[in-house]
Amino acid sequence: YACKVDPNQNDKSSEIKLCNFSRPHMRAFHCSWWTFFVAFFIWFAIAPLLSEVRETLQISKQDIWTSNICSVAGTIIMRFILGPLCDKYGARILMGTVLMCASIPCALIGLVNSATELAVTRFFIGLGGSTFVMCQYWSTSMFTKEVAGTANALVGGWGNLGGGVTQLVMGSVLFPLFKTGMSAERAWRTVSIVPACVGFLTGFTILKISDDCPKGNYKEMKEKGIMQEISASASFRDGALNFNTWLLFIQYGCCFGVELTMNNASASYFKETFNQSTESAAAIASIFGWMNLFARGVGGFTSDKLNAKMGMRGRLMCQAVLLAVEAVMVLIFSQTKSLGLAIFILVIFSSFVQAAEGSTYGIVPYVNPPATGSIAGIVGAGGNCGAVAFGLCFRQLPKIGTAFNIMGFSIIGSAVLTFLISIKGHRSILGGEDSEINKAAWQRSGTATLAVPEEKGFDDEDDEARA
Repeated sequence: YACKVDPNQNDKSSEIKLCNFSRPHMRAFHCSWWTFFVAFFIWFAIAPLLSEVRETLQISKQDIWTSNICSVAGTIIMRFILGPLCDKYGARILMGTVLMCASIPCALIGLVNSATELAVTRFFIGLGGSTFVMCQYWSTSMFTKEVAGTANALVGGWGNLGGGVTQLVMGSVLFPLFKTGMSAERAWRTVSIVPACVGFLTGFTILKISDDCPKGNYKEMKEKGIMQEISASASFRDGALNFNTWLLFIQYGCCFGVELTMNNASASYFKETFNQSTESAAAIASIFGWMNLFARGVGGFTSDKLNAKMGMRGRLMCQAVLLAVEAVMVLIFSQTKSLGLAIFILVIFSSFVQAAEGSTYGIVPYVNPPATGSIAGIVGAGGNCGAVAFGLCFRQLPKIGTAFNIMGFSIIGSAVLTFLISIKGHRSILGGEDSEINKAAWQRSGTATLAVPEEKGFDDEDDEARA
């Protein structure tokens, strides 16, 4: 191994070497974030060009929002399904397969000629957003509990960065480039072929160059008797029956759901509200996604550090504060009439949105360790459900400011829900005590502990989590 590993945690890496690409640990790390980045890129490739699509197809603003909602609704069921399937088959095969499938409708979006065709095509492209579940599960499978929190936040944040890069590249680089040799209509109809090709090639490549976990691929390990079969249905049942899962489901809807909504809406918002060109509005909108370069990682890192000082109570306090500040920023942004000030508030707003996402997935692995894959999938689906709910507000309400206000007050409500989260063996905000084992773990000097489950079927003796 190129990284230091812990033999007591199935050879998971105890360090993150960002400039290393060796198998299995760092290869999986980089494949995870890059694949999710590409998935995000193709997911929102058409978003900065929707004003051009609307003009060509002669469709209404409501039709555009219907397609926005379909684009984020498509992945909800997939996230529920893929969580337990990760427990059973691992992340690599699912990640590559889903990305290749999502690349096909991305390439075909230039063929749409009606609002219905646009909505249906974006629905199938949106299935690629479910790669987030595999992204988080894969990094958890490769890194020890001491560093998995930071690893999860980094791969998730850098993957989400694709949402900002696609605004800039598609709206301000590729679209103008294509327009130099053809009409605006032909340009938007052909430009999505570029990200589609990159997506399909990426999905195929990771199947060949990476591993499911430090000890190899699940299929070979099962054949050799190193790993036993896992019941996907039992894993999902255990995760779904935990009340904390659904509280985090709501909270993730109020951070990642907000990000998805802004990815769909921000370019059009700046074009219509501040009279920007398509290219300029896309460049400004990309700022929201660019904050993922550091913000989500900071959220996960801060959660880890507070855990090292206060245990789970520190993680929960971090979660509540980040959501509360996010809500305030939404409400201020909705009232801002100056372009410069709106961009400044957007930077702060975006930073807290993504930090809250990182903080959420600092809590997820503690809820029920043997069912982490399923819980990660359910909570991830909450993000898309939030995007659908907020998307409906933007679609149906006549004033966009009202939709932003509903978003802001909803986030405040989700912050309050943090006081209801009570995880067995850990102290909550309102009270309780850490178990002796958990207390000893987080009190270790300078160590931020993340209770990530062992690979089930290796040394785990929990028969209830097995088929």
